[in-house]
Amino acid sequence: KMQKYLLYNAVEPEELPTLRELSTMEICKVWSGMSRYIYRQLLQKTAVEIGVGTFAVVPVHASVEEGKVLPVERPTFILSKPLKMFYNLESDETKIPDEIPVVQPDFEEIAAETHFRHEIVEQCVQETLLCFAGALRDNKEVEFSFR
Repeated sequence: KMQKYLLYNAVEPEELPTLRELSTMEICKVWSGMSRYIYRQLLQKTAVEIGVGTFAVVPVHASVEEGKVLPVERPTFILSKPLKMFYNLESDETKIPDEIPVVQPDFEEIAAETHFRHEIVEQCVQETLLCFAGALRDNKEVEFSFR
């Protein structure tokens, strides 16, 4: 699944048929459904793998006053290793604890909630990630904001 995001060539408009048909509003609606789905999974201590990486809640040590360290859990997006190597990206080595299950997005569930057909949701997400990979390939600045 992740292989399709390792791009040798630029992303062509014809590779994005769904994004071209949807309005910006609709694309945002799909992604906010996706965002809510991920949030619910994280609350249940489950990680969500989306092809280019994984959303997970991981234990980190926060520094508080006077050298005291507090163990806290933080939601994190961990870029997939092959993607990091392929695009020569730097990021912290973050490991998902073994006891945390990792799931793929449930496009049926997200579709039911957003009132789109599940094929549309799945293609919208995959084409957006293809754009994201294209931006990585072309060294463009990318900003993905999740609430």
